[in-house]
Amino acid sequence: MIRHARVLPVLVLAPLLLAACGSEKAGDPGPSASAAGPAADPGTGELASRAQAMGVAPELVYVTEAPGFTLAQQSVGVLGDDGFSATWVDGETNALLRLAVDRGTITAATCPEQPVGDMSGEHTTCERDGGAWYRTGAGRHEYALPEEGYVVRVSAETDAVPRDVLRAAARAAHRPDAAETDALLPSAEPAPSTPVERGDLPPFGDGAPDNHVDVGG
Repeated sequence: MIRHARVLPVLVLAPLLLAACGSEKAGDPGPSASAAGPAADPGTGELASRAQAMGVAPELVYVTEAPGFTLAQQSVGVLGDDGFSATWVDGETNALLRLAVDRGTITAATCPEQPVGDMSGEHTTCERDGGAWYRTGAGRHEYALPEEGYVVRVSAETDAVPRDVLRAAARAAHRPDAAETDALLPSAEPAPSTPVERGDLPPFGDGAPDNHVDVGG
């Protein structure tokens, strides 16, 4: 898949993603794409516990992939009240793909009113592409797929990621399986606390702090 074009080497998060469950892709923006493994049940198990620990609704957690792009782990987080977002980075060009899943709807009437990314007030164009909307505006483009009560989006800078790459990433979006959940979401268990070593505790006696003061101290 072609993925040329340069982008600023700055990790700026912007809208991105499209969804599906297992081999069932999130809508169908076009020709068939490769199937993903069996997805985890969003309401139970490790996915649910990890998502809820972050404040994300488990059913809004999605993952995607694109050749040359790797997940920026620090980008994984909450979107809005309980939505989900994550960004993938091209190691060669620093191009960014953002996956965003949040509650809401998108229709032919409301599509032009919704900005692409965070650029409110910018003109948005909408084009139907299979079961998704291809949207452009403010130097970005996006595939948006309306689901039952939420929208899955995959977006990028228009001059950094070609439309076919964006489209393929949107088609590849799906709910994560167990292995993908482990790689995508931080553990629900709190990190073990490490005792702070005090330099004023003597290695003998009852361990009371050494408050000895030299002469004149």
